[in-house]
Amino acid sequence: MSKYSVIDLFAGAGGLSLGFMQTQKYDIKVAFENSPYMQNTYRRNHPNVEVQGDVCTADYADIVRKHGTIDVVIGGPPCQGFSNANRQKNHVISQNNMLVKQYLRAIIELQPKAFVMENVSMLRSDVHRFYMEKADVETVKRCNIPVKDTLLQLIDNNFLFDGAQEIVKSESKVKEFLWPEDDYFELNVIYKYSRNISKMVKALEKHKKKLLEIAKKYLSLEETNYIFIESKKAFKALIEYYENKRSAESISDEIEKSIMIQRMLSKANEIFANQILVDEYVQENGLSAKIRSFAVYDYICGILKAPENNYVISSNVLCAADYGAPQKRMRFVIIGIKNSIATKIALPKGSFDSDEYRTVRDAISDIEDIDPVYSLEDDKDGIDISPKENLGPLATSLRNSNVLHNHIITKTTDIAMERFKAIKQGQNFHSLAEKLKTNTYTDATRTQNTIYLRLNYDEPSGTVVNVRKSMWIHPTQNRAISVREAARLQTFPDNFVFCGTKDKQYQQVGNAVPPIMAKAIAKKLAQTLTKNLTKQ
Repeated sequence: MSKYSVIDLFAGAGGLSLGFMQTQKYDIKVAFENSPYMQNTYRRNHPNVEVQGDVCTADYADIVRKHGTIDVVIGGPPCQGFSNANRQKNHVISQNNMLVKQYLRAIIELQPKAFVMENVSMLRSDVHRFYMEKADVETVKRCNIPVKDTLLQLIDNNFLFDGAQEIVKSESKVKEFLWPEDDYFELNVIYKYSRNISKMVKALEKHKKKLLEIAKKYLSLEETNYIFIESKKAFKALIEYYENKRSAESISDEIEKSIMIQRMLSKANEIFANQILVDEYVQENGLSAKIRSFAVYDYICGILKAPENNYVISSNVLCAADYGAPQKRMRFVIIGIKNSIATKIALPKGSFDSDEYRTVRDAISDIEDIDPVYSLEDDKDGIDISPKENLGPLATSLRNSNVLHNHIITKTTDIAMERFKAIKQGQNFHSLAEKLKTNTYTDATRTQNTIYLRLNYDEPSGTVVNVRKSMWIHPTQNRAISVREAARLQTFPDNFVFCGTKDKQYQQVGNAVPPIMAKAIAKKLAQTLTKNLTKQ
């Protein structure tokens, strides 16, 4: 039988695609990926797939003309919802919400036989929600998607001022008082470090030229209203610091109000830009916008189960270790099939019990004696390696090349090396003596347990992230985990080569779906499709 044709949306480096290809039951026609680095990686490893960029500009009718009917849509749209809203970045309504809608557009327009969508495990949680946009109203009503009222706090009581509500209701007033993004960024960098004075002083020095340029603009403002007065006060405090008339410690109080007002204006601006429906503004413990919201998962299911699409859907949080990966990565997977093909669908059960989990040793110990390189130049041709006897099943499947690419790390600083030497397997930054914790993080006590983690050879790893940023340490060597070692923990075989700078390589590996888990899903889906289509 001919293979099922596939398009992969938000393909990244191609972990999901690789798992599907490994079953030999699918033919991937087109992959969409916006990042140039990831595109290069994808093209290198999937040379026969057409790679396109921005999924928002996808012309699915043209794809069908060129490649024929698409049987399966796969992909992992990034989705913050607003439960993750990062107040430092000041964006509460993530543009990523639009990308989930783009994934749905592909299914609605292509009407494939089946689809697979993977995402972070928290996506199924009720707190992971979208705000109601004007364009959603009709869809939400027609698909019976549950909605509830949500309060979006714009500003706390401590910083509320007379006239704030009138300003946030008016798009023109919001735009009048909202600083350019760069101006806010420069001042926010200083505010962010206000709990760590030594870091704040360094930031003040580093950003001095830009801050002084920006300050001139705000010092010339007429003191005609409260926002201008506070803006002027904030930048005046900076100038006084640079003129040695004020201490660094006293700056944060002077700039805090302006930062909070700008965050309020930024949220109000996003409400207008995204056409979010506001039912009312509530002045209670500050100022909030009362808006309607719905769970992302309810939205996806409501639309795809609707009669005009008619998919049967199953979903679950899968642990990669259950499918043979040497890491406990949790991903939320939604799988759907046309009701006309099958009346039920299920995700595959894992074939590894927790006492059988593969370990870090299974994945990387066979290359621990190979010294990593430090530069992209040295990695250009890779490292020649000889075949090895008596490897376990995982290492045997991963060590499928005589050349080791991406076995590359960053040079270790003296302080990092001191820390590496002090940390035993399974320990992290928190196990260090106090003298080794200084001058690194704003608040060392809040450092995540994944930072400076020395992997334990005899356990699966935790979720592989950008392990360079997290400073993961090799179980037995006093050095960082290489890109290749991180890729093996993700179950990418050695002949899969990552492109781009070192940091981009680490990032691509951390973002990827473990191919071994993708393969299990792909295999199960192919069985379901074949069994039901042969009946028809």
